[in-house]
Amino acid sequence: MSADIVNQPVVASASMEDITLVGIDTGGTFTDIVVMERSPNAGTIRHCKVLSDPADPSGPIVEGLNRLGLKDRALQIIHGTTVGTNAVLEGKGVRVAYVTSRGFADVLTLGRQEREQVYQLQQPEVSPPVPRELCVEVPTRISADGELLESISDDELEQIKGRLDELDIESVAINLLFSFLRPQEEKRIAEELEDRWFVSCSSEILPEVREYERGMATWLNASVGPVISRYLGRLQSRLPKAGIAVMQSAGTTIAADQAAYQAVRLLLSGPAGGLAAARSIAAQTGNPRLMSFDMGGTSTDVALLNGEIPLTGQCRIGAWPLSIPSVDIHTIGAGGGSIARVDRAGMLLVGPQSAGASPGPACYGQGGTQATVTDANLLLGRIPGNTLLGGYLPLVMGKAEQAVAELAVKMGCDVLDAASGIVRLANEHMARALRVISVERGHDPADYALLCFGGAGGLHACDLAELLDMRRIIIPARSGVLSAMGMLVSEPGRETSRPVLRPLAELADTEIASWFRSLEKDALSQLTAEGCTPGSVKFRRRLELRYLGQSAAIGIDWSAGGEHEAGFHAAHEKASGLRLPHPIELVNIRLSARAPAVLQSIDIRQEHTGLKDGERVLMPELSKEVPLNQRAGLQAGLSLDGPLLIVESAATAWVKPGWVATPDEWGNLLLQA
Repeated sequence: MSADIVNQPVVASASMEDITLVGIDTGGTFTDIVVMERSPNAGTIRHCKVLSDPADPSGPIVEGLNRLGLKDRALQIIHGTTVGTNAVLEGKGVRVAYVTSRGFADVLTLGRQEREQVYQLQQPEVSPPVPRELCVEVPTRISADGELLESISDDELEQIKGRLDELDIESVAINLLFSFLRPQEEKRIAEELEDRWFVSCSSEILPEVREYERGMATWLNASVGPVISRYLGRLQSRLPKAGIAVMQSAGTTIAADQAAYQAVRLLLSGPAGGLAAARSIAAQTGNPRLMSFDMGGTSTDVALLNGEIPLTGQCRIGAWPLSIPSVDIHTIGAGGGSIARVDRAGMLLVGPQSAGASPGPACYGQGGTQATVTDANLLLGRIPGNTLLGGYLPLVMGKAEQAVAELAVKMGCDVLDAASGIVRLANEHMARALRVISVERGHDPADYALLCFGGAGGLHACDLAELLDMRRIIIPARSGVLSAMGMLVSEPGRETSRPVLRPLAELADTEIASWFRSLEKDALSQLTAEGCTPGSVKFRRRLELRYLGQSAAIGIDWSAGGEHEAGFHAAHEKASGLRLPHPIELVNIRLSARAPAVLQSIDIRQEHTGLKDGERVLMPELSKEVPLNQRAGLQAGLSLDGPLLIVESAATAWVKPGWVATPDEWGNLLLQA
């Protein structure tokens, strides 16, 4: 087998009997594949990296499984995909008609009247998500208390169908005013349309108050649903023996045959896998407080964890709001493939443009000619010149030198200074992102350990920690494919909600409990249909509360007989410093349902192949040779003083002078300054 295949023992649970479990993370540059195989007495972990293909993301998956000898095997695949994300960011969703109540066709165009540049008098023109000619109004009106004031007739519904026929659409988004209080009207319209078009109903996608956010979620779902459906269908046809589940934005999984209908819940699918792995690493290393740093080839994702995966209901995907429960991450366009250039004023810029997988950085030898962060790291010696990227792709030093030399001429410096400048500027961009999720939210980075992963994460770990005055770093085992590893420990789950909009004092615990039971029944039905054992599903129940008259709500946990008013007052005071004498309103109830993951943890013990003495490589950055160690050869508890390089097939770690690296029994590198 090729060098990209790593064979290691795994501590497997009895529930994994006879399962070949595959985690797949499709990134902008590489597609990462991790395989856990169960044998009668033990288990093994293998992995590989393959260059991604944005035109057909399923191709590299099949290539990687062939490389691992698994294409024709019965597999259980858990897949984090960027297909939906890319469709939104690149405007390549399908043509959607927006069906809404009479008088509300412009809701998505008007939005919240937010300005990207607040003080600019002449705002740039922004194209609406749905052109006016694709907005269709219907004479159905529901009041704020759920009363049906007017309903579309059968004849009018036939006329609507005729109009939609003329619009050359592939999908329909239905968002009636107050539909979450009376979903029957949307369902009636949908039943007449779903035999012709892909249909999304707002009362199913996001049954909550705020027609703009609800409409945007429904439109996004209708736009990318057919794209996701075609992609997963193509992948399933190429892997007919595989069962496929897809990672959701909330860090849970959903069966592939249901994923297209909830496509809007997949838009942060890939980064969610990294946080699932981070949660497992936190428990494994006894470091619940982590700042995660996932640096790939195209982008960098950062997040702050306090024992659990952080979720938010207020994020954005490109220009659009996404009010679906999603992992709380901050993403920037900085990665190994970020392109360096000099502007007209002679200033060095790095990113957000990326060389991606094709043509890739210059050193890939795939036709790229522009200098990137990867090229700079190669010239500085942080990536050894004989590295096989992903275990199979040789790097071309001459191409990197040529690309960076052209940049150095424009900068008026030598090649090494130019390479150093590229890396330093990329570090500043990434440190700024880490400050956004820590300092700007009132957290001191020094109180956290920096968890660095992704193909390029270990190369920048020490630099970032020093910029943030952090003294602890964790570079996990198989850090280059950790997001794919996270897929293996992700739980099947659902996030559901129900709108209430009533004073909390008027509601009895029994009434709230009955609403939760209804949500639990629906979630349990979906999860058991995917093969989950009903008795193993766990629920978390939360109330979203606000003072009467407020627009924003705060979530607190609910339990029968709990002091929820006191809990809300305390939560509000902690968030804003205020405790007000106003009535409290219950806006929504939220239910999180989780079934056990097939793989309970990534406690994978590292095999020690024996440290080879005398391996040293030239580090041009330091003008001297430094030790080079194979990660698999490091004995647990061994202290290694920087500077040194620690390499494995999927990633390289650069330990700067002043840092000490100590491997633990699981193969994680624990760095201390």
